[in-house]
Amino acid sequence: MGGGAWVRVFLQAALKLVNSVIGLVGTGLILYSLWLIRLWYKDGLQTSASPWFMYTILSLGASVCLVTCFGHVAAETANGHCLSCYMIFVFSLVMLEAGITAVIFLNRNWEEDFPEDPSGRFNELKDFVSSNFELCKWIVLSFVAAEATVLVIALVLRVLGPDREISYDSDDDYVPARLPLLQNQAQQTSNFIDPSVFLKNKSPRA
Repeated sequence: MGGGAWVRVFLQAALKLVNSVIGLVGTGLILYSLWLIRLWYKDGLQTSASPWFMYTILSLGASVCLVTCFGHVAAETANGHCLSCYMIFVFSLVMLEAGITAVIFLNRNWEEDFPEDPSGRFNELKDFVSSNFELCKWIVLSFVAAEATVLVIALVLRVLGPDREISYDSDDDYVPARLPLLQNQAQQTSNFIDPSVFLKNKSPRA
């Protein structure tokens, strides 16, 4: 295995590792949303209004997990098309996060753009983020850094390409490999002695 192959293996392992970190975030979002849904139905708070916040978190977590699964396939195969699609998915997530962040920081009345959450969990999350801003900030920055890292690794892997074996376009490319075998067969044939000729030479002459 050459140096390029070792680099490819290392990048594939690194992509899987960082991609798993993103998958953990998606799994956490799914578990959090399922817990909220369970409390919603357990407390009997069903109203005509839909608890959009819980289902939004569930959809976001499922999307992140799907992207993570696709990333593992792309890392394992190192296929150019898979890596390109994976980079598009991750870049779309980054753009979505950037858009939400821009809306929150540029629009002071951004809360009015969202419908009222009947479960009240949206307000609880806002209060939690406000009281633990530093912790939430580092969590978000770590997640964004992981996304940027997988984008860079996937791009490098796409440039390197998969570990291809030697292939031949036509049968003419096999000729140099076949020549030594044909020469050995010809040499063995020339060294072969027909037993009938040997017996004929050994027979007594009249």
